[in-house]
Amino acid sequence: MQTTEYELRDRIDQLTNYRGEGTELITVAIPPDKSLHAVRERIDREYAQAANIKSDQTRTHVQDALGRIRRLLQAYEETPPSGLVIYAGVVDGELQDAVFDDLDIHVDVSLYRCAAEFETAPVEQALTPSEVYGLVVLERGRAALGRLAGERIVSSRTFESQVMGKSRAGGQSAQRFERERDRQKHEFFEQVADAAEQTFLDEPTVDGVILGGTTITVDEFQQGDYLHHELRDHILGVYPIEYATKQGLSQLVERAEDVLSDAERRREREALDRFFTALGQGGDVAYGADETQTALDYGAVDVLLVSDARPPAEIRELEETTTDQGGECLVVSTDTDRGAQFDTAFGGLGALLRFRIN
Repeated sequence: MQTTEYELRDRIDQLTNYRGEGTELITVAIPPDKSLHAVRERIDREYAQAANIKSDQTRTHVQDALGRIRRLLQAYEETPPSGLVIYAGVVDGELQDAVFDDLDIHVDVSLYRCAAEFETAPVEQALTPSEVYGLVVLERGRAALGRLAGERIVSSRTFESQVMGKSRAGGQSAQRFERERDRQKHEFFEQVADAAEQTFLDEPTVDGVILGGTTITVDEFQQGDYLHHELRDHILGVYPIEYATKQGLSQLVERAEDVLSDAERRREREALDRFFTALGQGGDVAYGADETQTALDYGAVDVLLVSDARPPAEIRELEETTTDQGGECLVVSTDTDRGAQFDTAFGGLGALLRFRIN
């Protein structure tokens, strides 16, 4: 059975919290096109080399982890269609392991890593991002567009502009030159805006847009109202970025870290606001375990709200039931005042309904 979204997040969180005593935790990532025979040979070599580790404890722990990986690999005649990621290592005196062989995306990296913590990036890519953002970087000579989905930056499009540099001529020649330069710049901005509309308003529509670029250029683009109004109304911030390249997109995400962090919490805040407002106005909501379960039984749940303080197994089951009915399951953090209030007052369970249940 394929791993549910919440179960995947729960397993990744658990792996992220593990710490080894030294470089004893092993991560092995195998893309679908990589031979398992080659991987087994690598594990055998690493096991033999580990015999040279001076520390008795570290040597034993590393070889125990490699031995566990070797045995786990025996379950596979060939690499699974989506690839394979295996974790093994001694944590607090106990040998832990985890296997991911049914991810929704292909493992895109071949990796062997022995460190004090597990490398979860290969499996984090399979998480469905709660928010997707459009990225635009402009300079006078070019533009770059991309999407930020979770931690992944996908470069969508880059193109050159034909805008001429500044002229040193004077008089009427300079005026004609500037008019031509303004025309080229206007056409370039329209080209960028059209590309942004095609890229960001197609499914899935982005939840916000972040602009970056050389200061004068990006300011002129923003203030000129070139972007489609649905994108213009959702600009989260504008940042100085020197180059309109794939690296520039990465730099833009780094500089927008604070606003992105706030935006990630926005869906949760908005859902809780809708819940509390509807509750106060006698709207279509359910709260508490009994009412919420009844709403699920009737297929009436549009958005299920469940506190992260509820047992993980219960959250997984509720998420699966809700999504099977076409609804959305939103896990509410108890780290916020509103989330803690929701957990205390309603037992951490509530729902926004499609229709009222009598």
